[in-house]
Amino acid sequence: MVKKRFIAGAICPNCQALDTLRWWQQHDVEHIECVQCQHIDTRLPQAVKESEQLSSITKQQVIRIFKPE
Repeated sequence: MVKKRFIAGAICPNCQALDTLRWWQQHDVEHIECVQCQHIDTRLPQAVKESEQLSSITKQQVIRIFKPE
């Protein structure tokens, strides 16, 4: 079971409600959900975002991104 935590003082970007956002991480992907309007936002880890900015030639040379745990 994934542990979901509320973000104190955060404002929902959709409904502007205060203290209604909860955060959790599942399979290295961050999720944020508003419990009032059910707005959901997902974010990939920074390493994946950086890899998406690589050139196509560099992407062909990359075998995989190593994530030490």
